[in-house]
Amino acid sequence: MSAEHLKYIIAAEYEANQVKLLVAEKSKESLKQAHIDGEKLVSAAVVRAKAEVEALKREADHRAMEAATELANSTANRLATMRARAEKRADIIAQRIFERIVSI
Repeated sequence: MSAEHLKYIIAAEYEANQVKLLVAEKSKESLKQAHIDGEKLVSAAVVRAKAEVEALKREADHRAMEAATELANSTANRLATMRARAEKRADIIAQRIFERIVSI
């Protein structure tokens, strides 16, 4: 092998090492950028998830208020019905007591 061939081989090895270094550096940069992009995506997902949770909480609170209002209305209606029955019965009982007192 001649000195000329040896020179070409050494130059090729040097160039190959330079390419390896360049590829390694680009790989590090790509990984770093991928990590940054990933953090941005995760952060955006967290923000979206928090917004969805808040929306679901508001919806649940609204539904709970509607259910509580409906229950209160239903309870008030039942109470009014029971009060009307009780007053009617009280009138009937008062009339019967009066009739017994008068008939004595």
